[in-house]
Amino acid sequence: MSNLTIRPINTGFVTMIPKQYLYHHSTVAFYPDASDQEEEYPVFTYLVEGGDKLLLVDTGMAYTERADQYHHHGSRQPEGMAITEQLAVLGYQPEDIDIVVFTHLHWDHCFYMEKFTNAQFYVNRKEYEFAMNPIPLYYKSYEAPELGITRPFEGIEMNLVEGETEIMPGVRVFETPGHSVGHQSVEIDTETGKYICCGDSIFIMDNVKPIEKLHYDITPPNRFSDIVSTWKSIELIKERAESLDRILTCHDREILERSAATPVLGLKEKGR
Repeated sequence: MSNLTIRPINTGFVTMIPKQYLYHHSTVAFYPDASDQEEEYPVFTYLVEGGDKLLLVDTGMAYTERADQYHHHGSRQPEGMAITEQLAVLGYQPEDIDIVVFTHLHWDHCFYMEKFTNAQFYVNRKEYEFAMNPIPLYYKSYEAPELGITRPFEGIEMNLVEGETEIMPGVRVFETPGHSVGHQSVEIDTETGKYICCGDSIFIMDNVKPIEKLHYDITPPNRFSDIVSTWKSIELIKERAESLDRILTCHDREILERSAATPVLGLKEKGR
């Protein structure tokens, strides 16, 4: 049994058009309420407490001007929502973080890295190698030098992992490619069982729903580097998850409500 707990932290809001981004075009007819207009979605990181080391899954998105200019128009990071500011509210400084595990290196998952001066950074090897030399289609996602800006992970030493790897006792990563070339998910043991921080493998929980008329056992998203890998990764996460409520997404609005009601996950109820 593990004493680890998980604290969801929303670092801002990114704009997406659900029908174009969150639902594969073959599935849109089965989600008539999905919007064809820009909507805001959260950008969650997860703080893992209770172990010998303080661990953070992703560092979250960029400040408003950067996000809006180079990425999704209208995306914003309100005052007080940067990961460094949110940690301060919890009584931590960035230098208190011992380990940062990245699900992937897109701009909304790895900003403010330079603030975490004492942290060991972990990322999948394939993800890092592609991020350092992406095709032009992904220049913005990884803030490539060709844009005239400095990417968040420039010059920062990274620990490169492959396959399923234990990061520290009770925390392991496993590969879930598809959204990005080297995407990985983070599995965390707690007193109440294991949770999976799935990054962008699953955008919203609709993505795990089957569509029987199409013989789909999932509802794939429409944003991916490889649809076959995306599909298989979602299936893998569903298979490994003890229950669907143990899947922790980055962008699902449901996590906003859930974290407001339960700020810390993995704690046993008193008396049990």
